Amino acid sequence: MRKIKHLIPILLTLSFVMFCVQSGFAQGIKDRMLSRLPVINELKAQGLVGENNQGFLEFRSGKKPSADLINAENSDRQEVYKAIAVRQNATPALVGQTRAAQIAEKEAPGTWIQSPDGAWKKK
Repeated sequence: MRKIKHLIPILLTLSFVMFCVQSGFAQGIKDRMLSRLPVINELKAQGLVGENNQGFLEFRSGKKPSADLINAENSDRQEVYKAIAVRQNATPALVGQTRAAQIAEKEAPGTWIQSPDGAWKKK
């Protein structure tokens, strides 16, 4: 069981890579996501945005700079999660939750992360 638990994130990551490689539409999503990354990273560093436990960005204060950019990122993430879910015979919610755990592991110290139980903490 323990080995299977560790294989799920690997399979989801590989599925995302395959999705990006095989689809021109996915290339557009990937390009958009990469172009937004510097702003997202800056908002995270300022503590204004965090990664929730569903695999999406969430504002952590009343200030919402670049809200359109954050909404666009979350929309693209949702599309990616849907595509992976279809290929993995899973739900987009499960894909998002699995991705959230992967993101949480890799985030820089000081980034807001929501744990599976809903509590927010700085990494």
